[in-house]
Amino acid sequence: MRGNPRKAKDSGGPPGAGKERVRILSAEPLNAETPLEALAEDLTPESSFFVRSHFRRPDVPRKQVLEVVGAVQQALRLDIADLQAMGTRTLTATLECAGNGRTGLQPLPAGERWGLGAVGTARWTGVPLRAVLESARLRPHVVEILAIGADRGRPPDVADEIPFARSLPLAKARDPDTLLAVQMNGRPIPPEHGAPIRLIVPGWYGMASVKWLERIEARAEPFRGYYQLDRYVYDHADGNSPTPVRTIRVRSVIVFPRDGDAVRQGQLIVTGKAWSGEGVVVRVQIGVDGAEPPRDATLLPPISPHAWRAWEFAWDATNLGRHILRSYATDAKGNRQPEVGRWNRYGYGNNAAQAVAVTVQ
Repeated sequence: MRGNPRKAKDSGGPPGAGKERVRILSAEPLNAETPLEALAEDLTPESSFFVRSHFRRPDVPRKQVLEVVGAVQQALRLDIADLQAMGTRTLTATLECAGNGRTGLQPLPAGERWGLGAVGTARWTGVPLRAVLESARLRPHVVEILAIGADRGRPPDVADEIPFARSLPLAKARDPDTLLAVQMNGRPIPPEHGAPIRLIVPGWYGMASVKWLERIEARAEPFRGYYQLDRYVYDHADGNSPTPVRTIRVRSVIVFPRDGDAVRQGQLIVTGKAWSGEGVVVRVQIGVDGAEPPRDATLLPPISPHAWRAWEFAWDATNLGRHILRSYATDAKGNRQPEVGRWNRYGYGNNAAQAVAVTVQ
């Protein structure tokens, strides 16, 4: 393990002065993508961290009270001070939107047009959800824990207004790394990232990390809400039953050089990040022009079991002209990033190898 991760820079200035602006996909609700160059650091600045919103951002007071109800023996009402009194912990975790890479699928599926920047890594501080559930004393028949956000709206194909709500299997809710976070990179969570309390579910796509958390409900039967069954499912064209979107699929991205860059002839250090919800990335390979077997990149020590891993590759860029670089990651469970992603109706989980065009001159 490396020591402390490199701190995220957030000076408040324009790009080139320490602050990277996000690329806005939609202003209302706000959906914004991180520029790939901002992924160079171990920690993503809050100002560059991608934003995924389903509805208009709610106006939630800092003294928001979190309700814990349902199949419990002791209903709870907790503010941030109450949560912190239970004992906090900090973990570094990578969050990725399930739609990251959607624009790489053809035909283009429905949904926000994410490139590869709907991903970021931060240090999250909060109390394990397990501690709160223990205080509430779950009844024996509980099977799921439902997290309900303060954001509400009406999806195009729904008649009534609904909140954003997602449930977790009880085992995942009790995982010691599933947090009720109140800080992001050592500061209170910014409003656009879910303040004052956000659920953080490491290893799962970002829809599980419910923002603006206002209610936790212990349930004796599975939740059948819109964002549980109608969205965030893999609905493939083969006619098989949809399966839930959960664990982050293994992926790598090339941060430098950027697609379309021109570089000088000679040795070039290619750099990037790789991550997986199934465990630590153990291998990254780089292919050049597809004409030779991909070669191993050098992996830097991991900063956290739940965070991306930096890698670098010394490329002997002696041949002039245009070249295509591709990166392929493999995780500890043997999952390898594919050449081509599998199309599904909503474009979730596309972890196809990224292609970067570079001109050597």
